[in-house]
Amino acid sequence: MSEPSRTEPGGSWRRWLLAVVLVIAVGGAAAGGLVWRGGDGGGSDAEAKTSDVVVTSTPSAVAQVDAAAQSEAVDALLRRRADAVLRRDAAKFLADVDPTNAKLVAKQKELFANLVQFGFAKLSYEQDRAQFEQALEDKYGPSVYLVGVAMVYQIRGIDAQPVRTMVGYTFLPKAGRLVLIDDAHLDGALPPGSHLEPWDVGPVLVRRAPRALVVVEKGRTELAASILKDAVSAVKAVSREWSAGWKGSGVVIALDDRKVRTADYTVPKNAEDVLAMATNVYRTLPGEVETAGEEVGSYVVVNPAYRDDLDARHLAHEFTHVAAAPYGAYAPRWMVEGAAEYVELLPMDGEREMDLDRYRRTVRSKYLAKAKVMPDDRVFYKTMDSSYAIGWYAVDHLIDKYGAAKFAKLYQDLARKGFTQTQRDLVFTEQLGKTEAQLFTELKRG
Repeated sequence: MSEPSRTEPGGSWRRWLLAVVLVIAVGGAAAGGLVWRGGDGGGSDAEAKTSDVVVTSTPSAVAQVDAAAQSEAVDALLRRRADAVLRRDAAKFLADVDPTNAKLVAKQKELFANLVQFGFAKLSYEQDRAQFEQALEDKYGPSVYLVGVAMVYQIRGIDAQPVRTMVGYTFLPKAGRLVLIDDAHLDGALPPGSHLEPWDVGPVLVRRAPRALVVVEKGRTELAASILKDAVSAVKAVSREWSAGWKGSGVVIALDDRKVRTADYTVPKNAEDVLAMATNVYRTLPGEVETAGEEVGSYVVVNPAYRDDLDARHLAHEFTHVAAAPYGAYAPRWMVEGAAEYVELLPMDGEREMDLDRYRRTVRSKYLAKAKVMPDDRVFYKTMDSSYAIGWYAVDHLIDKYGAAKFAKLYQDLARKGFTQTQRDLVFTEQLGKTEAQLFTELKRG
């Protein structure tokens, strides 16, 4: 496809900018006869969480394994693993990997080389729930140890607080010590997106600036420099224009892989229509404490098909979603995308200024004149050209009439409370003295 036109707001490039903040949905069954259970082997099927995989086999008779000692040994190994990354000690990191498995050793070397580039201020690995699988016990004996592990990390200068992702490890005693024999067997049973962090999918190059970090394929130095420059410009723009006082950072993952974190560009609609997705980062993962998990930010994952189309304006759009994500998920879609559009189209370092007066006239004559209501959440992305345009126009109007600080307060309240139209109208009335429908009438009048 040709490069999207950037000569004026709107136009053919719009269909390539569908920013989606993805929420990991925990659920579903996995093959292999796994059953999640507590690290001490306790609990019952009746106590299992809704995210538990289906039990198709049961543990063998009591095995001659000291489960507590085994769990403690795994904890110690995981501490060594984290410490090795923080100290940039490759030998220590690989010391607990099965030396007879050349493929796994090579994969772990690659992982280590990736991890140390991110500059973690904090890193730890915490056992979640030990697992049982009959086929593994039949193959390795009762001392095999299969476990889900929470990787808890904080990238220096990027993450405001420690965040979590999930991996799955298989351990086995060999030659008198416990070693890692597999790091992928549990992937299918973990929450979607787990074990698909940028450091997991192949050799990477990480470049950073204050409040910005970019991940590309190893060796792509020019691409990294170009994206980092745009990311820095976009971070400045969002910090300047997002009146809620955003102090966060922008992470851009622009790899060849089509599945990274929860962004899946193997899905035909995503592959064709989506330039980038803002994927959630969690303090507690979905299903750990509560169903939805606790979001604390987002990382942007770029569609490799449109990586060359990326610019500072696109990133400003995505970083606006990043800035807004912690407030909640209930604001009207027209406001979510309209706010991102608003920031995207304002003056920005390194980008040509847009003719916004002309765009306002176009929106009024081409889209608003034909509309009867504000774009509905359920059909927003089915009519993207008009939905985005009207959303932008509404946000532009609100900020012009009430000011950026008032708009930010309205957005935050709707993001927290606007889970039904009734609730949204209560917020609109409290904040503006009018319902959403009355706001639309005001927009139509001009």
